Amino acid sequence: MATSEHRVSSGERINANARPGKLQAALEGRGVRLTRQRRVLLQVMDGAERHLDAGSILRRAQKIDPRVHRVTVYRTLDLLKRHGLIDELDLLHIRGDQHYYESHGPRDHIHIACLRCGKVREFESRLFEQLKRQIERDCGMKITITRTEIGGYCDSCRQ
Repeated sequence: MATSEHRVSSGERINANARPGKLQAALEGRGVRLTRQRRVLLQVMDGAERHLDAGSILRRAQKIDPRVHRVTVYRTLDLLKRHGLIDELDLLHIRGDQHYYESHGPRDHIHIACLRCGKVREFESRLFEQLKRQIERDCGMKITITRTEIGGYCDSCRQ
């Protein structure tokens, strides 16, 4: 991203498939034991082109290995959150109380959701990075996590 000022998705995750195996490598590097089921879940999450809830993660994983259990999904999500490798998002609750999960990319991004059709886009910007640095300076804080969600109405829904 060295040359562009910003990047916006058309509905997919910006960093989908950026580094396949990233979650597995991170856990292995921390000495975490990885079962076959857990490896399947990490594969599903690393390759997700959109934000997935726990049920979607389970269904995709069971297509690869039918022995993957719901409890393994929740335990793995908890493990990944504790290690700071994924974010849990509510995406403005546009689909009820579901929570969605995504692995971290190289840069933070903003989630933009259409409140009518539910489409979620991602937006990265150098200006957002500059704003975070200004907040760090002005507030005397080192930012380690950001979650920014914006809601509105997309072009299609406004017509």
